[in-house]
Amino acid sequence: MARVRRGSGKPTLQEVAQAADVSPATASRVLRNPDAVSEPLRRRVQKAVEKLGYVTNLAASQLAAARTNVIGVIIPSITNSVFSEVLRGIYDAVDDTPYQIQLGTTEYSQLREENLVRVFAGQSPAALLVTGTEHTAEAVRLLKGCQCPIVEIMELTAEPIDMQVGFSHEAAAAEGTEHLLARGYRRVAFLAAQMDRRSQQRLAGYTRVMQARGLYDPALIVTTTKPSSVSVGSSLCSELFARPVGADAIQANNDDIALGAMFECLRRRVRIPQDLGILGFNDVDTMSAACPSISSILTHRYELGATAMHMLLAAIAEKRPADATVEMPYRLIERESTGRREGGA
Repeated sequence: MARVRRGSGKPTLQEVAQAADVSPATASRVLRNPDAVSEPLRRRVQKAVEKLGYVTNLAASQLAAARTNVIGVIIPSITNSVFSEVLRGIYDAVDDTPYQIQLGTTEYSQLREENLVRVFAGQSPAALLVTGTEHTAEAVRLLKGCQCPIVEIMELTAEPIDMQVGFSHEAAAAEGTEHLLARGYRRVAFLAAQMDRRSQQRLAGYTRVMQARGLYDPALIVTTTKPSSVSVGSSLCSELFARPVGADAIQANNDDIALGAMFECLRRRVRIPQDLGILGFNDVDTMSAACPSISSILTHRYELGATAMHMLLAAIAEKRPADATVEMPYRLIERESTGRREGGA
């Protein structure tokens, strides 16, 4: 005789565990921290989750269908200064409203993002804000089933889940490469860490310009999957100098990498910008304070966060923006680190 599920009819963690042939504690651990378990175990539990349509529900069952005043915000990192500015815009936008932010960080893991989406979906949020436009298939399924306003931030896609606020990282990086070439640099290197989707897009912009000019050399590209930091930027620059490629400029994936490259140049008594130009990305405060000051591509992170949250608040109030896509501007800020070279074009 078939077992009849009692209560809400929603699958339980116990049923997920039974379907995956693991204990409830193990199933819970996989869902809470997927990166800490083996891939076969993770796949087994995930298959059971998808088959049963399990969604974590932290609210009381009788309140499960009700909307809360919580807006879920999922970002990659709280230590990255780029996202601290985005968060400042988000929090300022909800000030003096009845809504509260519940924050989750993915540490650049799509599996962690998927788990966070599952947790937030079970809390009947008023709205969700997620970083980026690339998600696992299960995360996309969960987001589309949330039945609340959703905005993706930082980049743009032809098919957003709901609304989006961002800019073209490829186009911005391409403009940076064009700037270096216009200043007389020819052997332009590209240094990057983390290598997430936005890093890949910036690399694509650099590659497109260098190939179009007949200057592309893969040996000028130095990357790592390690988290981005100033010390990693120094290491990447050191690795570049160890290669016989004759680099005369560095286009960094972000400002931490640019700053680390500058420190490495100072240690080696490499003159900036005469011997080597340096260009960053995002234009955090340190770029203007550095000596020499570092050119960078300004991105409006505070405004991006505030804009995204205002779109969500409008949608919650059933006043959805007419345009579901907002493309944010960017601007190249030229400073001492990319001054025209002697004899440059």
